[in-house]
Amino acid sequence: MIDPHPLWDFDDPAGSEQRLREAASAAAGGDRLAWETQVARALGLQERYDEGHALLDEVAGGDATGEVAVRVALERGRLHRSAGDPGTARPLFDEAARLAADAGLDELHVDALHMVALVVSPEESLAVGRHALDVARASTDPRARDWDASLLNNLGMTHADAGDHVAALVCFEEALEARERIGDVGRTRVARWMVAWSLRHLGRTAEALAMQQALRAELAADGEHDPFVDEEIALLGGGPG
Repeated sequence: MIDPHPLWDFDDPAGSEQRLREAASAAAGGDRLAWETQVARALGLQERYDEGHALLDEVAGGDATGEVAVRVALERGRLHRSAGDPGTARPLFDEAARLAADAGLDELHVDALHMVALVVSPEESLAVGRHALDVARASTDPRARDWDASLLNNLGMTHADAGDHVAALVCFEEALEARERIGDVGRTRVARWMVAWSLRHLGRTAEALAMQQALRAELAADGEHDPFVDEEIALLGGGPG
């Protein structure tokens, strides 16, 4: 299975498109087709939806099976969702999840389930998200297991949106543990911010303030600044940075 993660910069879809096109050009057979599905995703992130669908049509015409079939369904669903049509996206995500499960492609299975959770009702989203988390945790594929951090964050936000900040905090704390295991400093800081944000909503302001101030100090030591940290500190009565 291809690993497109090193070539992706979601803040720069045009640059990602170029790198992904180069990877596709250097590959052959099913790998080339798999890379082209990622090009289609990059086109969608640039709102070039018709081009993305046209490319996926070409890929699907190449007798797509296995990984490629999963990625075609998944990326076509993402194109529809990004274009504001979650209803059309839903069955495509379901298909991608089914195909991935049948093929034993755990990372893509989890990715597809995570997309389903984004296009359904909050109640169904919790059920689908928990199922995705179970798949991730049971997998022997480290890339599938590392989905747990994002899944837990999404579950936490669904609980928070429903006003259940107790359940949200549990999810955010577990997401932080996962981020610490994965070892991405920037995303770990975001996970800490989410825990502190949840603590504020629960009225545990002293703990929340201490966490946000620690984040601000770490960022300053690295020559960085996060206005969202400053905003939380101000809300907590900690004063300006």
